[in-house]
Amino acid sequence: MRFPFTLWLLLAALAVPGRAADRGWINLSQDPHLAAWQKPTGQWFLTDKVEVDPNNPRRLKAKPGQGAILVNGPTGRTPDIHTKASFKDVEVHTEFLIPKGSNSGIKLEGWYEIQIYDSYGVKKLSGSDCGGIYPRAEMEPVYHHIDDGVPPRVNASRRPGEWQTLDIIFQAPRFDEDGKKIANARFVKVVLNGQVVQDNVEVKTPTGNNWRNQEIPTGPVLLQGDHGPVAFRNLRIRPYRGEDKKK
Repeated sequence: MRFPFTLWLLLAALAVPGRAADRGWINLSQDPHLAAWQKPTGQWFLTDKVEVDPNNPRRLKAKPGQGAILVNGPTGRTPDIHTKASFKDVEVHTEFLIPKGSNSGIKLEGWYEIQIYDSYGVKKLSGSDCGGIYPRAEMEPVYHHIDDGVPPRVNASRRPGEWQTLDIIFQAPRFDEDGKKIANARFVKVVLNGQVVQDNVEVKTPTGNNWRNQEIPTGPVLLQGDHGPVAFRNLRIRPYRGEDKKK
């Protein structure tokens, strides 16, 4: 993975300080200019306070300002954003907040999605629920799923309006020298609110309607912003080098 020198300077400035085990993180939810994200960034903005709108439980209430909470615009629907940097194997940590009925997601390499959804109280889980690996889909004649995705192992979702934590370890697909895929992508582990919801799950294709796309060895991290209101804080990313190399 290579970054332009200027981007390395930016990432170094954003890196989270701390103990050795906590180093190497790139903080993506604290720069007021959203410099780590590809332009345009739509109506995404940073704020220091967000809450469910007391007049509408399906909306968030927040105003742009100083702070480290990333919100997808005043209406809760704005285009997705992608990191400028591309990653291969990656760890992602974030906290998120959604109102009632909302829908978002984090896509690794822009194509492999872990769903964020208001799944509080759901009994029968699917890949469309929070912490699920999103199903494959087709756009025509209307958008529809063509499989069930991979449901979370347990329903760890909190009530809408509460902050939730999400940790993802993703391993990118592997290719030989001729560009032929020799290993599928894999979600090594996904932890939602302290509970393991995905454990060493192989993903044969990208998710959603991206499943027909030619897979690639690296790509950006994407935040979904066009499906419903969502806020992120403490959003951190770092390359994943395997458990054996982190000890």
